[in-house]
Amino acid sequence: MRYSNMVPGIFLSRPNRFIAKVLIEGVEETVHVKNTGRCRELLPAGAQVWCQKSDNPNRKTKYDLITVQKGERLINMDSQAPNTAAGEWLRSGGLGEIENLKAESFHGDSRFDFSFVKDGKPCFLEVKGVTLEEDGVCAFPDAPTERGARHLKGLTQAAKEGFGAYVLFVIQMADVKYLRPHDERDPAFGAALREAAENGVVVMAMDCAVEIDSMDIRLRVPVKL
Repeated sequence: MRYSNMVPGIFLSRPNRFIAKVLIEGVEETVHVKNTGRCRELLPAGAQVWCQKSDNPNRKTKYDLITVQKGERLINMDSQAPNTAAGEWLRSGGLGEIENLKAESFHGDSRFDFSFVKDGKPCFLEVKGVTLEEDGVCAFPDAPTERGARHLKGLTQAAKEGFGAYVLFVIQMADVKYLRPHDERDPAFGAALREAAENGVVVMAMDCAVEIDSMDIRLRVPVKL
């Protein structure tokens, strides 16, 4: 996936989870943060960031915060990017040959990011974006997520009913060691993920090639449950 109209900036502060103050071309701008997670480890004061300038003159904020430099890493922190990248990856054969790929499909009380048919079996896939990393180890979630646990329980139920069921963790950076559930932050999600894996849900993690103006799914990353 690609972004246009990217400009560099220096992160100053984050008054709330929706906006940040960023120095762009010598002017302090209020920018939209496309990630409502905590992201504290990504955004210390003075961090180098890149923002997308909007073409919409009627917006309250004219920039979206997209990419951040963390040490030697470029990290995409756009929470919408994982679904877009996953759709491109699925269409390009990331899971092999599939048919009838659809976004936002319902099953029972659950709405999943994608559905498709693989080897004649109807399947559901849920995408989770990952930005939390320490010493090359990634963890999800960065904040408690009851919604995330519900998605996993829905996938578990679908697997028990004979559907194909997948959860894809899209790690929004490259060259990491492995992914683990962040049990310290959300033990319920970790328990739901282990239960899902034990009941036939395929748990996958992929890293991404991240540039200032792009993010593409790249290589498989081990998941340690």
